[in-house]
Amino acid sequence: MSALLLGGAILAEVAATLSLRVATDGRRAWYALVVLGYLLAFALLSGALAAGMPLGVAYGLWAAIGIVLTALISRALFHEALTPVMLGGMGLIAIGVLLIEFGGAH
Repeated sequence: MSALLLGGAILAEVAATLSLRVATDGRRAWYALVVLGYLLAFALLSGALAAGMPLGVAYGLWAAIGIVLTALISRALFHEALTPVMLGGMGLIAIGVLLIEFGGAH
């Protein structure tokens, strides 16, 4: 259950962040989706933590998956840069999250 809640939190945060990009281009009505998305994201993250997911794991996964999804979708929707160095950085982030995950296992 905690993984589903965290997945929802990540998707809500990514949607809110992408909406923020649209809102800053002059479509101010999108700010409502930004606020709702972030509120939902934090509520779902809270639920994941209450369901027993460790904070370090939850936040690490949230950050890593959120960064990668936001960068990939921003490339597709807004034609933003996605260089080999950026892709390498995403790989390092993924490795870091895996190390945190495996380091916490006993």
